[in-house]
Amino acid sequence: MTARSIPCRFCEAPLVNTFVDLGTSPLCQKHVEPEDLSTSEPFYPLHAYVCDRCFLVQLDEFVSPEVIFGDGAYAYFSSYSESWLQHVRDYADVVTERFALGSSSHVVEIASNDGYLLQWFVKKGIPVLGVEPAANTAKVAEERGIPTVVRFFGTETARALAAQGKYADLLLGNNVLAHVPNLNDFVGGMKILLKPSGVITMEFPHLQRLMEENQFDTIYHEHFSYFSFVTVERVFVAHGLTLFDVEELPTHGGSLRIFARHTSDTTKPVGARVDALRAREKALGYEDLAIYADFRERVRETKRKLLTFLIDAKRTGKSVVGYGAPGKGNTLLNYCGIRTDFLDYTVDRSPHKQGRFLPGSRIPILHPNHISETKPDYVLILPWNLKEEITNQMAHVRSWGGRFVVPIPAVTVLP
Repeated sequence: MTARSIPCRFCEAPLVNTFVDLGTSPLCQKHVEPEDLSTSEPFYPLHAYVCDRCFLVQLDEFVSPEVIFGDGAYAYFSSYSESWLQHVRDYADVVTERFALGSSSHVVEIASNDGYLLQWFVKKGIPVLGVEPAANTAKVAEERGIPTVVRFFGTETARALAAQGKYADLLLGNNVLAHVPNLNDFVGGMKILLKPSGVITMEFPHLQRLMEENQFDTIYHEHFSYFSFVTVERVFVAHGLTLFDVEELPTHGGSLRIFARHTSDTTKPVGARVDALRAREKALGYEDLAIYADFRERVRETKRKLLTFLIDAKRTGKSVVGYGAPGKGNTLLNYCGIRTDFLDYTVDRSPHKQGRFLPGSRIPILHPNHISETKPDYVLILPWNLKEEITNQMAHVRSWGGRFVVPIPAVTVLP
């Protein structure tokens, strides 16, 4: 049951079908300062719906993007993951060659963060522009020599940039499509800014992988939408953009990278991977509400198993700490009701998070060296999608008999 009628953000059909209800949670990147520990935080419903007309999985917009990203205190800096930096460096190499980008090209990134990606195009001598709403991350990009416009992207921003002649040969966005409450305005803006023969690439978590691998912790307020391929294709087609290629990526637990062009641009034929993925999702039932119905119970069982593990560990005198302070970790901890009674602290490589506290759970965020000082029995890896990178970085944990634990897709103590 819903307290009010919520329209789908793409097709505007009434949303009446629950995908999963994770209770209430604070904003996942609003880390708590020490002086604010006695101050309460706002909690918002974390209730995802699936549209029965276009099958877009989505959250209602309880908090505007201006509140989430626009106050200059956004805590996510992309450059602190080595594997992510390698991923985007490889991307820059591939698209530069594939689309013959050079000194006369123009690459525009939406949600360019701290310049983690555009720096690789700059090194190639390719002109770039970042569009980034968070002033603090944009400042870091500017210091790296990456011109950045501090604005939210949509049709208004696209028209302003187009009026300055800043059309894009390559228009890209990594993990931004899910962050957009006004989806039609955002995709419409890309249509405006793209050159007639230009290419759009977007990366975002793949709904199929989220569901099959129980990745419910990737649902949080900063992510307004969750896309299957059949749904995202429908969105782009509605705005005169055709998806001509798609890649399935291992990043963020399983993502899609879509390639789009103007529908009128016939120089880039639709490839076999587009037809194959569309057919696969339709065969699996992603345009049928039945496939979404059994997800909720799997989420509840994961919560029960994680709490059982933590209760058993504490009852036997074991110490448990966390590694990382990602958005997904905050969804997991708040949904499961995990506080410092189960997790002593967590650590993070980003100095922008150290010395602060996780939202909701109020678990302290410390420097990774603290793990060596306290020698815990278990380290719960909250950014489980980076488990290989983290276990390699923190291999010394095993020297005192410490073990790594991942919570998703199932609670597992790593060998």
